Amino acid sequence: MPLLRVAPSVQTALDALTQAARHDLSCACGPSQPRQRGRDGLWIYPAALPSGQRVPMLKVLQASGCERSCIYCVERCGGQGRSLALRPEQLASAFVDLHSQGRVFGLFLSSAIHGTASATMDRMLATAELLRRRHRFRGYIHLKMIPGCRPDQIDRAMQLATRLSVNMEAPTAAHLARIAPGKNFETEILAPMRQVSRAIAEGRFARAGQTTQLVVGAAGEADREVARAAAWAYSELSLARVYYSALQPVPGTPVADRPPVAFGREHRLYQVDFLLRSYGFSVDEIEFDAGGALPLDVDPKTAWARRHPERFPVEINTAARGELLRIPGIGPRAVERLQRMRRQDRLRDIASLRAAGASWRVAAPFVLLDGKPAERQMSLW
Repeated sequence: MPLLRVAPSVQTALDALTQAARHDLSCACGPSQPRQRGRDGLWIYPAALPSGQRVPMLKVLQASGCERSCIYCVERCGGQGRSLALRPEQLASAFVDLHSQGRVFGLFLSSAIHGTASATMDRMLATAELLRRRHRFRGYIHLKMIPGCRPDQIDRAMQLATRLSVNMEAPTAAHLARIAPGKNFETEILAPMRQVSRAIAEGRFARAGQTTQLVVGAAGEADREVARAAAWAYSELSLARVYYSALQPVPGTPVADRPPVAFGREHRLYQVDFLLRSYGFSVDEIEFDAGGALPLDVDPKTAWARRHPERFPVEINTAARGELLRIPGIGPRAVERLQRMRRQDRLRDIASLRAAGASWRVAAPFVLLDGKPAERQMSLW
């Protein structure tokens, strides 16, 4: 496979700027989908589209070495190395080269803040404009909205991008002040999210919507506070997804001496997120300890089921969709398969759960199959 047909200086900068973008998960590159380094030094990420399809995504900063001072970010106040930047025409040409080779599907573009937020956003918009107009690229572009950029720039971003995002980073203004003292939660974070939300409601941005990211464990926030912020964002801001990033302290930052936040905590928050988005749960139904933390020894759906023995066991053959979704080990796709299967015949044994793709060992204690406890059948399997 040929290397990029760009100048060596552009190749070097692109390598550094793709690596610098690795901390942002808002393009759906979670820990279960690790980035892949190519032989020319670039980081290519397997990202999830809104359809669920996994595609290779070029995730890159327009510039590195930020002028803001977020305490967890390696790019803070100029970063650890020299600041690098690509001009819009350089970055657009490099992406088109990668796309023409079939190596990337789309672009996730963010940037450290150089000069003003508006000037930084202008450079990102210029890159997207070149891709859309000069290079006739009609594919996937995810643009970050730089905190502090202007409303007219957000309007232009909605015309150019497939998806937009701005990172909340923390669940409340007080928490954000602890980790990003240079950012205003209301005017720089929530205001652009509300602008996009209004456009979605009015049908002016009907593409892949907007996402955000919360940094877990940086500001002393409790899991309950994170979950409430996510639930509020889904209901009030029309978010497509919230992503969670467990703090992994980086040398050279003020939090370098802190222990890393367990990925198990991040995983539990993702499970709660799915319960909020796809299973009909509210935050008040989630079990937290006295300090607002999620238990790490049991998933939140199973914890809820154990607290509500009056709701179980559920008869698989007659339960409504909402009841099926409340069963541990059974997700939305398994529910759809079970509903199709039972229209053909009654489901009588645990093999039906397996055939539907349910986690049958988890689900068995909570269900009946044609009036019989599935748990008693487990020894046969």
